[in-house]
Amino acid sequence: MDNCIFCKIVNGEIPSSKVYEDDKILAFKDLNPMAPVHILFIPKEHICCADKIDETNSSVVAHIFEVIPKVAKELGLEDGYRVVTNCKEQAGQTVFHLHFHLLGGAVLNTTLA
Repeated sequence: MDNCIFCKIVNGEIPSSKVYEDDKILAFKDLNPMAPVHILFIPKEHICCADKIDETNSSVVAHIFEVIPKVAKELGLEDGYRVVTNCKEQAGQTVFHLHFHLLGGAVLNTTLA
């Protein structure tokens, strides 16, 4: 997608603080962290949101969830972490490229907004 900020990060047009990368996914530090550790995991393929996960692209989501615990361990999150995705504007999605937030490094609030 031409105007997608995450696609531009994947393509190297916008710099990021990479934490992990392979041929399918990219993980980088969030610019506006909501916890001491706040990493975004994105598929390199543009998928706009969770509603668009299907049999043709679900393997990349599975791969993200295979990598998250490895990265969490490398970042010292053995005591726990949270993984969150927002789907569409009403749920708080602001970048319309599927992404998962890895949050940790502190006791996290357990109330839902």
